[in-house]
Amino acid sequence: MGGVSSVVVLGGGPDAERDVSLRSAAEVAGALRAHGGFEVHEVTIGRPTLEEIAGWPAGVVVPVLHGPWGEGGPMQSLLEASGRAYVGCGPRAARLAMDKMATKLACVRAGASTLPAAVLNTGDPEPPLGLPLIIKPVHEGSSVGLFVCRDRASWDAARSRVDRVSMVEPFCAAREITVGLIDAGDGSLVALPPVEIRAATGVYDFEAKYGRDDTEYVVGPELPEGVGARCGRDALGAARELGVRHLARVDFLVDGEGSCWLMEVNTMPGFTAASLLPKAAAASGLDMPGLCARLVGCAAGSGAV
Repeated sequence: MGGVSSVVVLGGGPDAERDVSLRSAAEVAGALRAHGGFEVHEVTIGRPTLEEIAGWPAGVVVPVLHGPWGEGGPMQSLLEASGRAYVGCGPRAARLAMDKMATKLACVRAGASTLPAAVLNTGDPEPPLGLPLIIKPVHEGSSVGLFVCRDRASWDAARSRVDRVSMVEPFCAAREITVGLIDAGDGSLVALPPVEIRAATGVYDFEAKYGRDDTEYVVGPELPEGVGARCGRDALGAARELGVRHLARVDFLVDGEGSCWLMEVNTMPGFTAASLLPKAAAASGLDMPGLCARLVGCAAGSGAV
């Protein structure tokens, strides 16, 4: 582990996913203690200042934060300014990956397929891509602020409730697949087995992720020939284009004909009991303590992007 023994695990933050972050951080801290060899310090934060960061115990920082401030660049900029080693993307990559439109452009450059999209103009009453469609914030995670618009009435209602920069995509009746990426230990990312998400409601929104117990997760699902490998390649290509390091979870839609579209890249995926990256890592032989220990070890010797 490069002599690293002290770890600061951050939870909380000011974003909408604060409660999920606290649960994830507790799981990470517990896993590192179970692994052994670490002095683990749990710190609950809001928006810390550089002075507050300087007062934290020495050691690698694991910012288990979800959302635009904690995961999308501002926290990473503070950690860079503090000189701390930390798990996850550097500021530039974090900001690009949190921006769903920037991620789509990265997909195009990497040769990965993605659905058409447009920035929502709330002053225009007409849906730019036709109906049905989905409205989602450009700079959020965990499907916060997502609206499914199947007809004109739901479109008008959703458009009137949008309170942040948002985008629209066609609604696609397809399977939801996610591919986890982790550092192989040498700075390169490797793809984990895909996981299929089967939401009982048909939409994998915040409630389906964290408020319900009827969402199914299938590790290594049966997919049309070549689709799993393609998702893995596209996930790695987009992550390289964005500058992702250490870990990520990349979400796809797969239709009945085997077409797959990359939707978004999550640079600090969840670590709760329902979270998908730990499930995929376990299926590849890396348990939660081993996964968290590897990430800390990678952060101890890496520079930010």
